[in-house]
Amino acid sequence: MKAIYLFLLLSLVPLIGMAQESALKGKISDKNNNPLPYASIQLVGTVRGVQSNTDGNFVMNNIPSGTYTVKVMNLGYEDGSKEVVLVPGQTTELEIVLSEEPIWIDSFELLSSRGILGQEKLPEVEDFRINAGKKNEVIRVRDLDANLAMNNSRQIFGRTPGISIWENDGSGIQLGVASRGLSPNRSWEFNVRMNGYDITPDPMGYPEAYFTPPMEVVEKIEVIRGASSLQFGPQFGGLLNFVLRKPDQSTRFTAETLNTFGNNGLFSTFNYIGGTEGKWSYTAYYQKRIGQGWRENGYFNTDHAHLEVSYAASNRLRLGFEATYMTTESQQPGGLTDAQFNEDSRQSTRSRNWFSTPWFVPSFSAQYIVSPSTKLDWKVFATIAERNSVGFMKAINIEDDFGNRQVDRDFYTTYGSELRMTTEHSLFGFKNTLATGLRYFNGKIDRMQSGVGDNGTDMNFELIPGASYPRDLDFRNTNLAAFAENIFRFSEKFLLTAGLRLEQIQSENKGQFSVSNGVPIFMEPVTRTRSFVIGGLGAEYHITPTTELYSNLSQAYRPVLISDLTPPATTDVIDPNLQDARGYNFDFGYRGNIGTVFNFDVSYFHLNYANRIGTITQLDQAGQSYQFRTNLGESVSKGFEGYLEFDPVTAIFKTSRYGFLHFFASLAFVDATYQDFLTTSLVNGQLVESNLKGNQVENAPRKINRYGATYRFRTFSMTWQLSDIGETFADASNTVTPNAAATTGLIPAYKVQDLSASYTFKKRYSLKAGINNLTDERYFTRRAGGYPGPGLMPADGRTFYTTFGLRF
Repeated sequence: MKAIYLFLLLSLVPLIGMAQESALKGKISDKNNNPLPYASIQLVGTVRGVQSNTDGNFVMNNIPSGTYTVKVMNLGYEDGSKEVVLVPGQTTELEIVLSEEPIWIDSFELLSSRGILGQEKLPEVEDFRINAGKKNEVIRVRDLDANLAMNNSRQIFGRTPGISIWENDGSGIQLGVASRGLSPNRSWEFNVRMNGYDITPDPMGYPEAYFTPPMEVVEKIEVIRGASSLQFGPQFGGLLNFVLRKPDQSTRFTAETLNTFGNNGLFSTFNYIGGTEGKWSYTAYYQKRIGQGWRENGYFNTDHAHLEVSYAASNRLRLGFEATYMTTESQQPGGLTDAQFNEDSRQSTRSRNWFSTPWFVPSFSAQYIVSPSTKLDWKVFATIAERNSVGFMKAINIEDDFGNRQVDRDFYTTYGSELRMTTEHSLFGFKNTLATGLRYFNGKIDRMQSGVGDNGTDMNFELIPGASYPRDLDFRNTNLAAFAENIFRFSEKFLLTAGLRLEQIQSENKGQFSVSNGVPIFMEPVTRTRSFVIGGLGAEYHITPTTELYSNLSQAYRPVLISDLTPPATTDVIDPNLQDARGYNFDFGYRGNIGTVFNFDVSYFHLNYANRIGTITQLDQAGQSYQFRTNLGESVSKGFEGYLEFDPVTAIFKTSRYGFLHFFASLAFVDATYQDFLTTSLVNGQLVESNLKGNQVENAPRKINRYGATYRFRTFSMTWQLSDIGETFADASNTVTPNAAATTGLIPAYKVQDLSASYTFKKRYSLKAGINNLTDERYFTRRAGGYPGPGLMPADGRTFYTTFGLRF
């Protein structure tokens, strides 16, 4: 009986504590008493915060009693603050009136010109990182007129200058983007993250991005170019971070459903719930996407599910948990020869190729406010995933014999942790910011290749009875890193950033390489360990309150990958002294806005990529040739990137009863060329040396221009976009005439247009529709040597979509 009484008493303790806690409610408005929706309300020095709802109201429950400073922030308005005393067990009410910032002229003009904010830049300091002095962009995904159901990257990255895209996956499952002459192959030159943590199998060893979150739940995409190497990882391309929609802090419960229909059997349903109750916040979504694809023998069926829960354990500590799961079934139409493409780009000669990538990404996070000037962020994350393919993988000019198919499977088990701290301190009479961090990552890959599968047509990754994988390799990559970067402010206008990153990488490769006459051939185990330091400097100078000059020079490197350590054949040789690729990124630019009518960012860049890895032919002592993989030379990418957006209606008339029109141009000229890069070939038994110096880097178009116009009238908007992309080459030798297998040759220039529109009524109902590739252009952006080819990979022709949405 005493035990029962004790249990009841302990059960009441949390309730007693809650009874002693307070609540805060209020309203945010402007000086004309108009409510301000979606304002951010924070209790200074705590992790507690909410958003105002559409009526400007907010509520915060379960707050420990005491004296607080309430800070309110809203775009276009000066920050407001008010001190409040919360009494135990009572609800305190307050009203805060915000004043418009002078640079925004007036609130009506701000609201009428919201479209000018389609491309933004990151704050100087945000989310435990320093962004000052860095070339960066923020894509507000939910503000775009775009085919979000299909993750249409051409539209999503339309306003981000210099982004090259491989458009061979119309299913939206995989994303292939790059910048500055780098390879778009599954975005592997970017450090790809979601909500700040890794979602790729191994960012340092096998960094392909097989998982892309549904754009219907992505709030924004943060792109930081090469200067992100100090804080996020030293990839040449920089950071690509998908930020998902956070729990709605203005309501206990909200729900949304988006249902998309299109040609080629497209159906997508996206369903979302979220809200805040006291100290708890939550979100969850589920997306189902299915379709036949634009080409013959195309099919996709994907399921995405995500759960996020956060808890304000105290005023200083917030805990969070996220879990994302994706399953895919994708039939790959394969590549085409150039003759087949010219005859009918929708045809397919591969009816038995399938691909699947089950993906599970859990994470845990904790944010702790040590003091008003010092904050900590800790993330623990993992990736448990697979890459599975089955099909007929010989050259596209060889007909499928409908025999046994080849099965390849990868199993990924990775985990890691990052601890970050930001602290503010005074120096030279100004507030400065220090960002530091520690990182641990352990990635394991079990790769099984060249298995003998069945002779069927369905997705089946099982081997025939008695068969095994001739190639069975284990690859492990362990990474330890520490970084520190500081902002030094010398005046209200001028600042410098300086930082260092210490890296230690250990790579291990072992296992069975092949089978010869029934006898397994094992690789000699390889272990490589290296430690080094990279550094960077940046600067910003504010010419006006809304415009600034910026510059940055940051080192970068590309570690030796699993593919570099794995020879294609038993006779090939890997250089035992193979070195990581090293180099740097340099940026110098001018960005900002003039009122609400003109937004711009123009810059020059220079990317040096040294110690590039390649394969050359060599002769052994017996005069026999073999392939030798080693560091061969360097390449340099330099050029111009510019973004311009203009609102002529607001500029001329200030207001309009007929709507507003915005024009944008995203421009890039990229000169990516090889400097000194040795090559050899065997001619009549003799080695002939040559050099790629002066050749254009493959898959690097010189011209990447996109133009668009958006018309907005109340809750209706329509956007037209033109992509004008220059020609490029599929190989470093700059081969113009295609080979028979269509893996080398010119990739011609192309122009493609998109048209999308959206309309919201009664705040709950939405209708979106669009036409992708408006003029039905036939073009391609890639020649693939393996999956999802091999061969020339056509982009999708004209497609249609319509989305119906309901929010409550």
